[in-house]
Amino acid sequence: MKLTGYIRENGSVGIRNHILVIPASVCASEVAARIASHVEGAIAIPNQHGCCQIGADLAQTANTLIGLGKNPNIAAALVIGLGCEGVPARDVAKEIGKTGKKVECLIIQENGGTLKTEAEGVKILKGFAQDIAKMHREEIDISDITLAIECGGSDTTSGLASNPAAGYASDKIVELGGTSIFSETTEFIGAEHLLAKRAVTKEIGDKILKIVSDCEKKAMTMGVDMRGGQPTPGNIQGGISTIEEKSLGCIYKGGTAEIKGVLDYGEIPSGKGLYIMDTPGQDIESITGMTAGGAQIVIFTTGRGTPTGSPIAPVIKITGNPETYKTMYDNIDINAGRIVTGEKSIKDIGEEIFAEILEVINGKLTKAESLKHREFGIYKLISTF
Repeated sequence: MKLTGYIRENGSVGIRNHILVIPASVCASEVAARIASHVEGAIAIPNQHGCCQIGADLAQTANTLIGLGKNPNIAAALVIGLGCEGVPARDVAKEIGKTGKKVECLIIQENGGTLKTEAEGVKILKGFAQDIAKMHREEIDISDITLAIECGGSDTTSGLASNPAAGYASDKIVELGGTSIFSETTEFIGAEHLLAKRAVTKEIGDKILKIVSDCEKKAMTMGVDMRGGQPTPGNIQGGISTIEEKSLGCIYKGGTAEIKGVLDYGEIPSGKGLYIMDTPGQDIESITGMTAGGAQIVIFTTGRGTPTGSPIAPVIKITGNPETYKTMYDNIDINAGRIVTGEKSIKDIGEEIFAEILEVINGKLTKAESLKHREFGIYKLISTF
C-alpha cells in the first residue's frame, strides 16, 4: 500500500496536520482553550502543570511541552504563557521553532488579559490555518513512522491475545525500518529480566533493570509497596492475580525485537528500532510521554475497555475480550477476541493491526478520533511546591 503524509521542514513526517495551542502553565490553559475553539484544526492541550515546580520536575514539564510541539503531526504551534509561571513560554516556542515549523508565543500579562490575548491568538491561528490548507500529502515510507504501544484496563485476554498481536505488528514495523516504543515501567516488574536479555548491549540491559528498581524504590519512599496498587482493582476483576502475571502479559506488546535503548520520559529515539520509555503505568501520562518522544500513531490494547485517545496522535483500540468488543463497540477498532474464540491466530490479528495502522497513517479516523477523545496528562516526578 502506498503511504502518504506531511513532510515537515526538518524532514520528519506527520500523519495528521494539527495546529497545537500549548499553555505553558495551568494558569494559561483556559485562554489557550478559548483560542483553539475558534479555529478549525486547532487543539489546545489542558496542561495542569508548569508553575510551582522545581528542578528535574519542572524541566520534565517544559521538555514534554517542547516535544509535543515538535511532534511531526503538528504543523504549527502557538505557545500561551501567563507571564510569571515556572515554564518559560518563550523558550518553549524557541525550541519548537528549531524544527522549522511556524511558531508564535503570546503572554497574557503582556497582552492585557484574557480578551485581548484571545483576539490576538485567534488572529495568529487563522493565519496558520490558511498556510496549512496549502499543504498536501506526499508519498512516505513506513520507516518514517514511530509507533507508540500502550495497554490499559488489562484482563486475562490482554496477555493471551491482544498484546501478542500488537507485538507482532510492532515487530513488522521494526523489520521494515520503522521505530516502535513501549512503556509503563511499573508493568515490567517481575519480567524485567526477560526484557534485559533482549537488550542489544549489557549497558542497556542494566538500565532496564535500574528503571524498574528505581520505580519500586520510589513507591517505598511513601511507605507503600508497589504491589498495593498493581494489579489495579479492575485488573483483578479481569482475572489477573499478581503484578508478575500482569507484567508477563504486558511485555508481549513489545514483540520480540532487540531493544535498542531506554528513553527518559518524552525523549526522542536516537535511531530506528524498538525502544523502551520509562513512564508510569497510568495510560494517559504514558501516551503523552511517547507522543512527546515523536510517536505519530498509537496502538492501545485493552481487556476491560477504555475510550482513551490523544490530542495529537490517532489511537487504535484493540481488545482481546470478545465481550468488551460487543459492549464497547463505539470505542474499539479491532476485535482480537477472535484469537480467544479460535477464529483467528495471533499472526492473523497482527496482520490486521498492521493493515489498520497503514490505513490510519493514510488518514482513516480511529474511533477515538471520531469521538474527539483527547485525554492528556504529564507525568510529575515530585509534588507541586
